[in-house]
Amino acid sequence: MYSLWSQFVFEYVKAWYENKFSDPHSVTLLLLLIATVALFYFFGSLIVPVLVALVIAYLLDWPVVHLEKLGMKRFTASILVMLLFSGLMIMILIGMGPVLWQQTSNLVQETPYMIEKGKALLLHLPEDYPSLITSEQVKSIVSSVEAKVIEFGQLALSVSLTSLKDVAAWLIYLILVPLLVFFMLKDKQELTQSAERLIPKQRRLIIQVWQEMNQQIMNYIRGKVFEILIVGTASFIAFAVLDLRYAALLGVLVGLSVLIPFVGAALVTIPVAAVALFQFGLETQFWTILIIYGVIQALDGNVLVPLLFSEAVDLNPVFIIVAVLFFGGLWGFWGVFFAIPLASLVKALINAWSSKQVDLTPS
Repeated sequence: MYSLWSQFVFEYVKAWYENKFSDPHSVTLLLLLIATVALFYFFGSLIVPVLVALVIAYLLDWPVVHLEKLGMKRFTASILVMLLFSGLMIMILIGMGPVLWQQTSNLVQETPYMIEKGKALLLHLPEDYPSLITSEQVKSIVSSVEAKVIEFGQLALSVSLTSLKDVAAWLIYLILVPLLVFFMLKDKQELTQSAERLIPKQRRLIIQVWQEMNQQIMNYIRGKVFEILIVGTASFIAFAVLDLRYAALLGVLVGLSVLIPFVGAALVTIPVAAVALFQFGLETQFWTILIIYGVIQALDGNVLVPLLFSEAVDLNPVFIIVAVLFFGGLWGFWGVFFAIPLASLVKALINAWSSKQVDLTPS
């Protein structure tokens, strides 16, 4: 019985392998995929400037293409778009940088007082609600929170010291990345043709996957930038109107939280709720801020995301969360940022290997 089952499994795997990889186009796609994963895994930290430049180039290619349609040469359009983008970044840095730095410094200084106030609130819970929680449970919670705070402080200190060592690298990136972006925009056609010459002639499935993914990646990056701006601006306005302290800093955090699907919004809820709690206590303003914050997140998830990512996101939330955990653990921030496109890539690869399309290129 066991031998019959083993033979059945062997024949099934053999048939599957012959069906999927007897085509040289499938083998070429598999080898290219393995080489790309190995490149990012072993040399990911070395090509970070290229990844950053590629993301910005995808974002800026849209206005460049539209200026070309208006009759402007690509070289001139690339220079104009880069100048406008650089000027906008400098204005944002000059305008918001000092405010964010000041609010971050004040928040860090007030954090110990906020923690002590939180401990006092927790220690009074057994007196106010003796049937719900005991003093031993509160002490256990306080000890756990204190340990986590100390651990986080040590981590933040180590990260800041590491960042100081990398100041020279960041200064070099500030020069290299804009140059890379400019040449990627200006020489897009030449770079694309050079990449095509490196790919073997058996490229039907590669072309199929690329055609499916190229527009999705462009839509995703552009949509994600718009989502950060809209959610961050809406949160800042809401917090400022409700007179919440650190409105600019919290607005930026809420905007950046959309980089991590589902998980980011939950994480940023903690500082928003903590600042509101220690500023207003359990008063009406506290609950108003939480309700409005929840409304912003609900509108983002149910209106803004479908509107911006209708072509880029066609995945079940379970697959998205798994992709965030897997690719984030593999490649850190960039794995989290590109979790949805990478999950879409996996889906496109499965579709390509499952399809029986006519060859698109001469073999």
